[in-house]
Amino acid sequence: MTKNPKNIAFDDFAVVDLFCGIGGLTHGFIKENFIVDAGIDFDQSCKYAYEKNNDTKFIYNDITQLSLRKLTSLYTKGKKKILIGCAPCQPFSKYNHTEKKSKHIEKSKWKLLYSFSALIQKLQPKIISMENVPQLVNFNNGKIFNDFISKLRRSGYHISWSIVNAQDYGVPQRRKRLILFGSKYGEIKLIDKTVTEKKYKTVRMAIGHLPPVEDGIVLSDDPLHRARKLTELNKKRIQATKEGGFWRDWDKDLWLDCHKNDIGKEYRSVYGRMNWDDVAPTMTTYCVGLSNGRFGHPEQDRAISLREAALLQSFPESYDLIDPEATFSSPKIARHIGNAVPVELGIVIAKTIKKHINEVGRIR
Repeated sequence: MTKNPKNIAFDDFAVVDLFCGIGGLTHGFIKENFIVDAGIDFDQSCKYAYEKNNDTKFIYNDITQLSLRKLTSLYTKGKKKILIGCAPCQPFSKYNHTEKKSKHIEKSKWKLLYSFSALIQKLQPKIISMENVPQLVNFNNGKIFNDFISKLRRSGYHISWSIVNAQDYGVPQRRKRLILFGSKYGEIKLIDKTVTEKKYKTVRMAIGHLPPVEDGIVLSDDPLHRARKLTELNKKRIQATKEGGFWRDWDKDLWLDCHKNDIGKEYRSVYGRMNWDDVAPTMTTYCVGLSNGRFGHPEQDRAISLREAALLQSFPESYDLIDPEATFSSPKIARHIGNAVPVELGIVIAKTIKKHINEVGRIR
């Protein structure tokens, strides 16, 4: 670690969160007592949840059009800058690797990561962090990721990165993510795993305390605890699915056409039920749809509710996601939840940076 010419302390820093969404990463930093001056996102519908739960500013802005002057103005004057963010991961997902989609992505999505890099180079924050999908590392033969790292190193950053599974850090979900750090002071080492395999937070631990709710019914005490109404056929399918099971539990008259061919027989991750005593599968933007993954409740005959999805993303139960001034949209809120950085993972990133600052502050 390079010698720091001036003694620094944790409260010398302020944070801005790019691609902030509804604030999962921001909330993790706030839990660790960081000053978060603002979150920036191009999805205006995230504003209510972000500001309501984090008591900080939501800035509606296209990152590709964000000026250095505006970004700089968001930071508390006199504070050293930390820039964090989770550039949208859909471009690098394994579900987007068809030739047709890749050409579209190249034109419209890669620029977000390059814009993130450009803002870092202009702003020159002392510390940066990025969270993304692991596929980014090898996407397009590694060119996108290597370009990102190379530019940062040329700007004087010590770069480190890890592929982690969120279940190792207290998130009740199997979710592999890339976490990258950069610092002007020296290399940042991710903190050790906070839980062992035998102590993973399970689905039961996360949502087992919630009252039962039927599909299509809204719990009066919690409007977020609602599950999609199932068709009569899908109701029969979930009833035929055992805990931890999937469509192969069904009689063949319930199968979809795709299940009858060789390719479809490998689709094990749809129409599945979760297991009470295991972690949940990765929450996606379609995490409340029965046909979109293993999102069936472990024992109730329905897909998980929005509240359950939020808890499995480690949002506090008090986290308010429903804007009273907007028309309620279950798909929109599911998208907000699935796109979010799990709060517990945000806490891990914040703890890692705090540890780094403390170590740097002890250098004379």
